[in-house]
Amino acid sequence: MKEKESKYKEILPQAVVLLEGESDDVARMANLAALLHSAFGFWWTGFYRVVGNELILGPFQGPVACIRIPFGRGVCGAAWERGETVVVPDVDRFPGHIACSSESRSEIVVPVRRAGIVRAVLDIDSRDLSTFDDTDRKYLEQILEAVFR
Repeated sequence: MKEKESKYKEILPQAVVLLEGESDDVARMANLAALLHSAFGFWWTGFYRVVGNELILGPFQGPVACIRIPFGRGVCGAAWERGETVVVPDVDRFPGHIACSSESRSEIVVPVRRAGIVRAVLDIDSRDLSTFDDTDRKYLEQILEAVFR
């Protein structure tokens, strides 16, 4: 737990400096996905952008992924609909989970807001059960707030 928290505390200022001055959200998403993916070795790390009434795949690191997710569907759609982070210890127990990869076992999805409106979601998957917890939620929310304000 402490090791994970320490890593997040190191990444937060790195993310701010890395993305400072960059106005293009896709570029920000690409570098942030790469930073988080390489620092933690997650199975899949990436973004889905809100376009109309669906989420469309954005920059990511990892194996191929679902391209479009309807509002309210799966973990990503649920996080968008609720406007809050969703932590899923076992994706097989999440009603309506969309299995883009059968190797994903646990997941966290964090909304990206601008002016109070969800504009995208950060989706991170793990091959292990119960990978994500309140530490991940807290620091990922802080990182996104710092780089997408």
